[in-house]
Amino acid sequence: MRELDTIDLAILKVLQRDGRISNAELAETVGLSASACSRRHDLLEKSGVISGYHARLSHKALDYKMMVIVHISLSGQFAKTLTDFEVAVKRVPNVLVCYLMSGEYDYILRIAAKDLEDYERIHRDWLSALPHVVKINSSFALREVIERPNVGL
Repeated sequence: MRELDTIDLAILKVLQRDGRISNAELAETVGLSASACSRRHDLLEKSGVISGYHARLSHKALDYKMMVIVHISLSGQFAKTLTDFEVAVKRVPNVLVCYLMSGEYDYILRIAAKDLEDYERIHRDWLSALPHVVKINSSFALREVIERPNVGL
């Protein structure tokens, strides 16, 4: 991958704020011709720096009022154990994020639930059924202070 220059970084900053901006507006904002901007934008996509575009949905507006941070311990850290767990956790529809961790727990999940009853259902039907799980520790978010969907450039 080539080194990102100041123009690439400017394009990325603008796209993080507004992924639906037209190429003409983007070009004007970063000081390029439309064709040069389009070429750079394409290169950023093809190189994997831009990994995709999506609509950012409001969990609350969709009635998911509860965010739960779940710490998971597995029976071991063997390759098959980790693979089995990761394949299964990808099927859990309410899991927004899953990280393999170092430290006390093997994985940390962020889960969206409509309410406590919904989380109980998720815990009973999904989390407890995940392979190789020996411990589940759930913490309930009281209030979101900050959520940055983008990295600081």
